[in-house]
Amino acid sequence: MVLQDLGRRINSAVSDLTRSATLDEKAFDNMIKEICSALLEADVNVKLVGTLRKSIKQSVNFKELPAGVNKKRIIQKAVFDELVKLVDPHAEPFKPKKGRANVIMFVGLQGSGKTTTCTKLARWYQTRGFKACLVCADTFRAGAFDQLKQNATKAKIPYYGSLTQTDPVIVARDGVEKFKKERFEIIIVDTSGRHRQEQELFDEMVQIQGAVKPDQTIMVLDSSIGQQAEAQSKAFKASADFGAIIITKTDGNASGGGAISAVAATHTPIVFIGTGEHMLDLERFAPQAFISKLLGMGDMQGLVDHVQSLKLDHKDTMKHIAEGVFTVRDLRDQLSNIMKMGPLSKMAGMVPGLSQMMGSMDDEEGSMKLRRMIYICDSMTIKELDSDGKVFVEQPTRITRVAHGSGTSVREVEDLLSQHRMMAHMAKKMKGNMANMQRAQGAMGGGNRQQQMAAMQKRMQSLGGGAGGAGPGAGPGGMDIGAMMKMLGGGGGAGAGGGMPSLPAGMDMQSLMKQMGGMMGGMGGMGGGGRGRR
Repeated sequence: MVLQDLGRRINSAVSDLTRSATLDEKAFDNMIKEICSALLEADVNVKLVGTLRKSIKQSVNFKELPAGVNKKRIIQKAVFDELVKLVDPHAEPFKPKKGRANVIMFVGLQGSGKTTTCTKLARWYQTRGFKACLVCADTFRAGAFDQLKQNATKAKIPYYGSLTQTDPVIVARDGVEKFKKERFEIIIVDTSGRHRQEQELFDEMVQIQGAVKPDQTIMVLDSSIGQQAEAQSKAFKASADFGAIIITKTDGNASGGGAISAVAATHTPIVFIGTGEHMLDLERFAPQAFISKLLGMGDMQGLVDHVQSLKLDHKDTMKHIAEGVFTVRDLRDQLSNIMKMGPLSKMAGMVPGLSQMMGSMDDEEGSMKLRRMIYICDSMTIKELDSDGKVFVEQPTRITRVAHGSGTSVREVEDLLSQHRMMAHMAKKMKGNMANMQRAQGAMGGGNRQQQMAAMQKRMQSLGGGAGGAGPGAGPGGMDIGAMMKMLGGGGGAGAGGGMPSLPAGMDMQSLMKQMGGMMGGMGGMGGGGRGRR
């Protein structure tokens, strides 16, 4: 992902400065130069980069800094704050309310990913308890209704459209009226696009707006258009007067940074960004969380939202951990759940320090190593899966048999069993603590959940931004991920009254993150020397 490359370059520039023996004004200027160069290469608006450069220099005045002050921390904070300002439109987007119909209308040029994004957003709201549906008012493009129908059916979302009615205004009005009568809470209307801005397109958008009276109009922008986003968004705003923007295809376009910054300059809030083709590849956009993730400091709220949306089953595993037990089958189930979470690069952005642990490992390599671990587990007998792993120590020939059966090497099987022993030891230590964590969470009260999440994110940001990891498992500033996760206190299934957002099925955040941290550390030994799955 190109935006990840931008984040690495900025983070590297700050890290090099904070590690240097002599932190003077010259080194500071070189860091700013490198950051600005990275932004310009990502097609960020030249004027915005110039403003950023001046703002960072003004925030850190070496001549006025008092003696003994931590210059590294001040520089890290200045860079973070100014990057947040770069993408912050200082405007609040519309927030749908449950129990009433919220009509959301989509506009944009053809090819921007509008129809796919409609389905992604409907699914996003659906997983958060809203009754969502889709209306296809795109009668211009051949196959538009078929595409929406296919996407909606796959995502199990109700839809409305017509193969005979050619007037998009009538289709939109009838669809919205139908779903309002059926008490749907999120009604998303997909409209026609064109290859370029045309008066006919703008007239059609105004007519549909008049017919359905949307609570929010969202413009979908393809990130590949770069700095053209500003001119395009102004043209649409003059006609459709949209109140929010979703930027798509940020997973492979060098102009992604330009689209985000240019649109932010129009003071219109970006509500989501599309990060891939999968239905789950839609992330809520929040300026601080976006920059924090970009710089490798993590996005814990995004992680919690993502895990909740997956509805993973952790009941048996959490029951075992509460009893101080962790079987090989539990390890296999958790490997499977991690695979369901999506590309490792996506998770690495959310978990502080995980991107450093991944190093140069790409999604394909990481996924293959996880799959090979699952192959090993699938080649075990029921007795072996439900055991504590000691049976392999007592009868080493079992290891050879599993290696042959899974098409992997003996070394890989031994590495997996070593990983299991480490996690089983962790489960024993967690026994008895989970009930205490749940009680402590319940006592924190539910009124300040958002404040607590914000304070935790702020704490992570203060720890990160340039110290670099101290080896496998190290987070920002060399901090161990296990220690970082202890700050969360564990999800433990605290209900709505818990201080932190609770995870599904009693899932414990601390154990999940420790698992992922340990898994990434263990992957280093999972060599590719096996024969591969046959």
